[in-house]
Amino acid sequence: MQFETVANGDMAINVAVAGEGPLILCVHGWPELWYSWRHQLAHFSGLGFKVAAMDVRGYGGSSKPHPVAAYAMRELTGDVAAVIDALGGGTAILFGHDWGAPIVWNTALMHPAKVRAVAGLSVPYMPRGQQSFLKLAEQLYAGKFFYQLYFRQEGVAEAEFEADVRDALRRTYYAASGDFRAGHAGAFLSKGPQSTFLEGLPDPQPFPAWMSEADLDVFAAAFEKSGFRGPLNRYRAQDLDFEQSADLTGKPVTQPACFIAGERDPVRNFVPGIDMFANAGAHCTDFRGTTLIPEAGHWVQQEAPEATNAALEAFVRGL
Repeated sequence: MQFETVANGDMAINVAVAGEGPLILCVHGWPELWYSWRHQLAHFSGLGFKVAAMDVRGYGGSSKPHPVAAYAMRELTGDVAAVIDALGGGTAILFGHDWGAPIVWNTALMHPAKVRAVAGLSVPYMPRGQQSFLKLAEQLYAGKFFYQLYFRQEGVAEAEFEADVRDALRRTYYAASGDFRAGHAGAFLSKGPQSTFLEGLPDPQPFPAWMSEADLDVFAAAFEKSGFRGPLNRYRAQDLDFEQSADLTGKPVTQPACFIAGERDPVRNFVPGIDMFANAGAHCTDFRGTTLIPEAGHWVQQEAPEATNAALEAFVRGL
């Protein structure tokens, strides 16, 4: 594996690259790194692909602009398009997880000629509706805690996470994992609107085996150096995304697409009373299927790498 830097205007994007062949580009979510795709880099580079995993701007070795507007979806999809051009000759298969999933779904919409196919992990494709997600969340979670609303005030979540980065990451990763969802979910779901993100979240001893102490060292070192402002700005930019994307209202993804998630992923219940994963391909015109991985939670490609790789490989081989 090697690292390359791709320029997109004045942005520098750090990309881990393994193998040779057609490009598969992997885009991580919050609060992660290119390293979240370590199992996919190894697997697909061994199958004859060039596999690249980028640090999204604001993270790791990539540029970290200060303004919220720098993290609008159009800016982030532009970074993906630049990496596709630099490493894939203008086309790629995209894998995206958590915020990386909306990023790759929207890259398929905004740069369609560059995207051969798209796999979304943990977050299904949802086209632009009649209001921003944050406005909807205000209604859905009135009188309750919801982390994306908590993240809106600049500096508050940064202070909480940066007080002890390693502890914050451990608690966050555990809270959205299948291990936590199996026995402790109430500690997160029952919080009041004045709570903080980490309040009530346990720190498991030991941490589940899917993330070693050495793995956690990689994440902790990166966030201790970079902080959390850039990653949190992605949440704050959602109202701006809505303003900038009127032309995408109701637009489907037309490239071959699939959806993969852990069956215990908390995203599944973001809208109370609705299973968000039940009809994940509703807005894709060439949907190749949903794979829900038993006992896995949100960090599906890390919690269950073999099952995730099998689902991704079946999708890729079917193209």
